Amino acid sequence: MASFKSKILIGIMRKRHWFNGQWKKPEIANSVEAVLAFRTECEKGAERFGKIPDGIEVKPEVINMIVSEWLIPENAVPDKLLFYVHGGGYVSGSCNDHRSIVSKVSKATRLKTLLFEYGLAPENPFPAALNDTITIYQEILKKGYSPKNIIMMGESAGGGLCLASLLAIRDQNIPLPKAVVVISPWTDLSCSGESYSTKNKVSLAPLNSWTVFSGFYAAGSNITDPYISPLFGDLKGLPPLFINAGNADELFDDSLRLYEKARHAGIDVAFREGKDMIHCYPLLSPLFPEATDAMNEITAFIKLHLEK
Repeated sequence: MASFKSKILIGIMRKRHWFNGQWKKPEIANSVEAVLAFRTECEKGAERFGKIPDGIEVKPEVINMIVSEWLIPENAVPDKLLFYVHGGGYVSGSCNDHRSIVSKVSKATRLKTLLFEYGLAPENPFPAALNDTITIYQEILKKGYSPKNIIMMGESAGGGLCLASLLAIRDQNIPLPKAVVVISPWTDLSCSGESYSTKNKVSLAPLNSWTVFSGFYAAGSNITDPYISPLFGDLKGLPPLFINAGNADELFDDSLRLYEKARHAGIDVAFREGKDMIHCYPLLSPLFPEATDAMNEITAFIKLHLEK
């Protein structure tokens, strides 16, 4: 059963549109203007609520023309790296609007963390985000980081992009990272899972958002291409994988189906289901106990695999 504190906070988040005088859950229009407005709101939200925890140094760097940031905690573990792929439905997300939440992960794991800005749709549809992620990964290897010392992590669309990138990295015979963590990953851009309809009323995303974002990202490409929707790919040979998903999220079935497919493919995979939890809830740690417990479990997984 969900804690009292999580019920209160999640309830407020679900009804946050009330504070803007909107009684009905908002719906995002299928237009470039609506998507760009969504992106602007995400950035504004980060400015209002984003705070970097103490003990984190931020070092900007442009890597192969891609804007990036190194988040460096005090007493960082030497030679280890958290390679973080941000979410945002492939249409939003930046170092600015993810810096605060990714810094918390960096501090918890004591890992130097790389955050970067891949190309966003609609201006940069598939395969821009995939290509940028692979480019950055290869540049990190050139900088001397050993694959066995790299953990790849991402949330939402960033989680799906992690998995799609891993398929491409494997297919191109590039050395794979040691392990992967995905939180509420978007693995099926055809949005065929049952939870897209059954969890719509209790999710945090605006109505119609996933189908709108999917259309702009795929931009006419085959929506079930594994490099777009990794759920439909051959997962054999991927590194150990940790999946976290809240079951009050539209994307929950993406995680559950991914877990089942990975298990049947012989992947070393773990799945954590958050009862009555929302999209990407571990990143809300330490606001309520379920988020803290989930983040502690993710941190333990990362430390375990970097010690091997």
